[in-house]
Amino acid sequence: QVRVVESGGGSVQAGGSLRLSCETSGFTFRMYTMAWFRQAPGKERDGVASIGRNNVTTYRDSVKGRFTIARDNGKNTLYLEINNLKPEDTAMYYCAVANWNNAALQSDLYSYWGQGTQVTVSS
Repeated sequence: QVRVVESGGGSVQAGGSLRLSCETSGFTFRMYTMAWFRQAPGKERDGVASIGRNNVTTYRDSVKGRFTIARDNGKNTLYLEINNLKPEDTAMYYCAVANWNNAALQSDLYSYWGQGTQVTVSS
């Protein structure tokens, strides 16, 4: 059974940093593409960062230079380092799993999702 559990969210002031984690089990982590998505109230869920099984990454334009996605295949865990947080980063952040080779931000490629971790940024 696939398990995807996010943690690390919180309430921070603008300019602050957070490190999100996504612990997984039930599949061969190193063989799957992973991604972080986010959804703000009243808005669609958008991909923000993805890392392929070849460790190549891709990012949404609005987060480039501030977000860093990384994976630890030995721990079956995905990370998202977020720096210089802005109020517009406020959202529920989700970890997702895709049976796909390369990094990608299209949500329909992803089969398994976590429950999310909330990030709230105040100005």
